Formats: sequence, structure tokens, C-alpha cells
Amino acid sequence: MPPDRSRKPEWTPDDGGEAFAARVLPGVAGGHDGLPSLATDADATPGVPAERPTRRPLSEDEYVNGVLAGDRAVLARAITLIESNAPAHLAQSQAVLRRLLPHSGRAIRLGITGVPGAGKSTLIEALGMKLIADGHRLGVLAIDPTSSLTGGSILGDKTRMEELSRRPEAFIRPSPAGGVLGGVARKTRETMLVCEAAGFDVIIVETVGAGQNEITVRSMVDFFLLVLIPGAGDELQGIKKGVVELADAIAINKADGDNRIRAEAARAEYNRALHYLTPAGDWRPRAYTCSAVSGEGIEALWQVIGRFRQRATESGAFEARRRAQARDWLRALVDEGIRAAFYDRPVVRAALAEVEAAVMDGTLPATTAAQQLLALLEE
Repeated sequence: MPPDRSRKPEWTPDDGGEAFAARVLPGVAGGHDGLPSLATDADATPGVPAERPTRRPLSEDEYVNGVLAGDRAVLARAITLIESNAPAHLAQSQAVLRRLLPHSGRAIRLGITGVPGAGKSTLIEALGMKLIADGHRLGVLAIDPTSSLTGGSILGDKTRMEELSRRPEAFIRPSPAGGVLGGVARKTRETMLVCEAAGFDVIIVETVGAGQNEITVRSMVDFFLLVLIPGAGDELQGIKKGVVELADAIAINKADGDNRIRAEAARAEYNRALHYLTPAGDWRPRAYTCSAVSGEGIEALWQVIGRFRQRATESGAFEARRRAQARDWLRALVDEGIRAAFYDRPVVRAALAEVEAAVMDGTLPATTAAQQLLALLEE
């Protein structure tokens, strides 16, 4: 009989309560690398209700040592701890991050974005298999869109990267975007650092799709790749000028079979546009063709990324970009904290519903309403 998926899961990571970012489903018996196993039906006493499955919370040392040892089970639990919204997890997750920070920063960080259907996941799998063959270890942070109605997320990137997900040299972590602008999860930056500390030397952040707000990822990666497809114009693909301007390279995917001629035409068109959109400097973005299915052009893309890193390192731009990433991370966290603290104030909660109703009824301008609410900070 198939499992009943209509019930809300009652099991939460490390007794985090209801305030957590990701639900962890009970696993199989037997444990992993010394971790306690979960209760099973075979352990139950006849006539006695089965106990709620639990896992022993890991200590700070166990998280740090497990991640540094490359233990995938501990790595997954560390990411779940970081993604958790439970106040009880915040202090421990930050302590773990502080200890892992000196072991991070040595990976190349790639951001890959593009329209839905452009073949981003297939391209990542093809690139990932090539990198593994070259001796690299790959961490993929795949951000899936979150439903604005149900809050749910498909989190299906592991199924789209079936071959890559079976390789021990790769670690794929799907996460819900959670409504964050830019298509990146709230804790993506922290997750990158943990994966780097675990020994992954290439980190790929795959975002939900291209749009005007799909630029947040640019503030956390070293190289930003925009994936497009041949045979569709800007209006159909939803590509905005701001996204093209921020790209370090454009990959025209699916350049095979009957699409090859259209792909070459699209490459030439985007190269003409990039000539005017991007200023001259140490690096001039270009468009390239590739096929994630046949593998053609994948090696050339990686060589482009290598040339970019070499030039950026020699000119000092690589270090400058990393420093800017840390600054942007700090400011984003401050903005998030201020927003949360504002809406958590009792005086704001008391006035918010009435003010919002007045705005929606058209009796109060939104600007005036915002000023009224912000004035409550002085009370």
C-alpha cells in the first residue's frame, strides 16, 4: 500500500519544534558511521504503540569533525541545522560555522541561471561528470521555486541529475527558495561554506530561473553563467538586460542536431549585444554554444571559467569580489534581522492589520502607511 502523503509529518530534526526550514523524514535502520539508528517496526513490542523516532542531537564537535572528515551524513545534518529557523539551533549553527570558516574559501564558486527548460540541470550534470573525471569534488546547491500558495517545493534536482547524484565525489543539496528574491535560499551562503569545509573544491549554485530579480546569486559566486536556448528571443525567454550585463559568460545550450545552426546564430547575436552592454576590461564576457546531451562544448566552458579565474586572480579582482561577497552577506543578514525585529514588535503587530486594511481599501496611501508603521519604532 502506498504511503499516506496527506498527513503532515510529525518528525522534526533534533527536536526543533515547528520553526525549522526543512523536514527530515525517518530513514532506514542501522545508522551511518556511528550515528544512532532510528526505531523500526521490528523493534516494537506487540501491543505497545511504537515510540516516536528520534535521533541523538550532535554536539558542536561532532558537527565540525564530521564535516571536516567529509562525512556526508553529518554534512547533511549540519546543513539542516543551518537551515533551521528554530531559535534553539541558531547558537549552535553559528558556533559550528565559526569553526568551519577557516577551512572554507578554497573552492571556485559558480552561479548558473537561465530560463526554465534551458537544460540547466542537465548542463550541471554534464559539467559535473567532467569535473569528477578530472579529479574534482563537486557540491551542487540546487534552489527550487517555492509555491506562493502552499509553501511547498518540488526539490526534484536529484532526479534530474540521476547519474551525478550516484557519485560519491558529488553532493547535491536541493533547497526551497522560500520566496527569496534572486532565486537563492536564505542560507545558501552558509551552506556553501560548509560544503567547502567538507572538501568540495567546486561549488555550483543553480537558481530557479532568469528574471530581473535573478541577480542575488551574483553577490555570492565567483563566476556567473547564464544559460539560454536557441530559437527564442528575449521577449519569449524572459531575459532582462540587467541579467545579461551581470553574466561572466553565456552558454547557448542544446546546440545539437537541427538546433545547431540556430544556436550559432544566437551566439553571434549575443556576442554583438555583449560588446555594447559590457565595458572593456580585464574580462570581456562572451557567448558560447554547447550541448549538455552530447557533451560538446562542456570542456570549452570549463576552460573559460579557468581563464577567468586566472585573470581575476592576477589582477586582484578575484579577491576583491570575495571581499565584496562577505560585505553583501553581512548587509543582507542585517536587513533580514531588522525586518524580523520590526514585525516582531508588539506595537507593530497590533497596528499592522488595521493599516494594511486601510491600504487595501484605498483609504490610506501606501507611503503614508509605511511612515506610520516606521514611526512606531520610536515608541
